Amino acid sequence: MLHFLLKKKTVGQKANELSKKLETFISETKTSLKKKLFEKQAASEFFDVLRPLSKPSNGSLHPITQIQYEIEDIFASMGFSVMDGPEIETDTNNFGALNFTEDHPAREMQDTFYLENGNLLRTHTSAIQVRTLRKLKPPFRIIAPGRVFRYEEVDASHEHTFYQIEGMVVGKDISAANLIDTMQVLLSRIFEKEIKTRLRPGYFPFVEPGFELDISCLVCDGKGCPVCKQSGWLELLPCGLIHPNVLSHAGLDPKEWTGFAFGLGLDRLVMMRYGIHDIRYFQSGNLRFLKQF
Repeated sequence: MLHFLLKKKTVGQKANELSKKLETFISETKTSLKKKLFEKQAASEFFDVLRPLSKPSNGSLHPITQIQYEIEDIFASMGFSVMDGPEIETDTNNFGALNFTEDHPAREMQDTFYLENGNLLRTHTSAIQVRTLRKLKPPFRIIAPGRVFRYEEVDASHEHTFYQIEGMVVGKDISAANLIDTMQVLLSRIFEKEIKTRLRPGYFPFVEPGFELDISCLVCDGKGCPVCKQSGWLELLPCGLIHPNVLSHAGLDPKEWTGFAFGLGLDRLVMMRYGIHDIRYFQSGNLRFLKQF
């Protein structure tokens, strides 16, 4: 029995020694293989750790944002302030305070996105007019850029989500001549050349008289295309003198104060600036399109 125990102890010691030798061999072999691999890579591959890395491609502002900032600078140079307002509006701010009647077609669900709580997605930046008239004391000049929403059929020149720049001047003895002069300054500085325009009568509840400022289509040079519906003209800027009812609703005396307002279609202006033939590109997320700007 004693002889068996002594033999078992000897075998155990030798097994432990063999195990340690095996572990040492495996570790040294791994180290040797890694060293040989690194030496092989060093002989066949070269990497200059001091070489400058290639610069990542930079993003850029969306073309609509670029032109919006440019327009803000133009109007700022003429003494205008920039205002803002919420995209979710009340019916009063979007329609009622702007002299829309209860049965006006724009209030219908096929033209406006209504929310369950009775509010709506603003259909025009004119809603900021209402907020500004309550907030500021005349005289003042403001513009209000922003995103608007309409339940429209989408085509080359119409989108359900698009951008406008509202403009409003309130003071004494403001006339249509002031409006036309302001628009001429804007267009001449945006396009840096003489642009063919036409001013025709138009109806909008919040202005009286109302006008439509059309621009000769720069995509087709006025010859007719899908953007201008083959007419050669593109509706760019509904405008007019602020309706007395709108001023009265804001607590201003229309006999003392007058003004003009306009709603510039920013998407369409960008289309004319760059000769873009389809408004849907702006919301497409197409990087090949956006990288051009």
